[in-house]
Amino acid sequence: MGMVLLLATGCEKKKGENQPENSVITAADRVEKGRYLIMTSGCNDCHTDGFMQDSGKPESNWLTGSALGWQGPWGTTYPPNLRLTVQTLSEQQWLDMLKTRKGMPPMPWPSVNAFNEEDARALYAYIRSLGPKGEHSPLALAPGVEPQTPYLSMMPQNLPLAVSAQ
Repeated sequence: MGMVLLLATGCEKKKGENQPENSVITAADRVEKGRYLIMTSGCNDCHTDGFMQDSGKPESNWLTGSALGWQGPWGTTYPPNLRLTVQTLSEQQWLDMLKTRKGMPPMPWPSVNAFNEEDARALYAYIRSLGPKGEHSPLALAPGVEPQTPYLSMMPQNLPLAVSAQ
């Protein structure tokens, strides 16, 4: 794999901005840049079964989704198999999805929506380069529906009582 270099200049945030003004990641090619972004953005933590337990090995299993659900007040969501997802989307459809989608937790959609176009294209190129593998993850479940798969509870606990307005 080629070398990746992160150059961050002019990182002072201006009022209302969500990303550095002149942040540049260079790599040998878009695929290598996408691999770096996947590794450093935490995508595999959820979208690859056993990623953290296996210390990220093997790369051949990356981004194949998971049947481990994330349950909260929104219901239960599952990390999709991104390798199958990109096979059904053109690059432009991928760009549009990353820029506009507002999905359910725990996916950090505001962070994903902030990817610049060059980085989003690199993610697409890398994920496509892996080729299709695995099965589709389960569909999201509505609140109150008990999952038949393992899941992590993200239900708020011991919240302070709401203070009434006077």
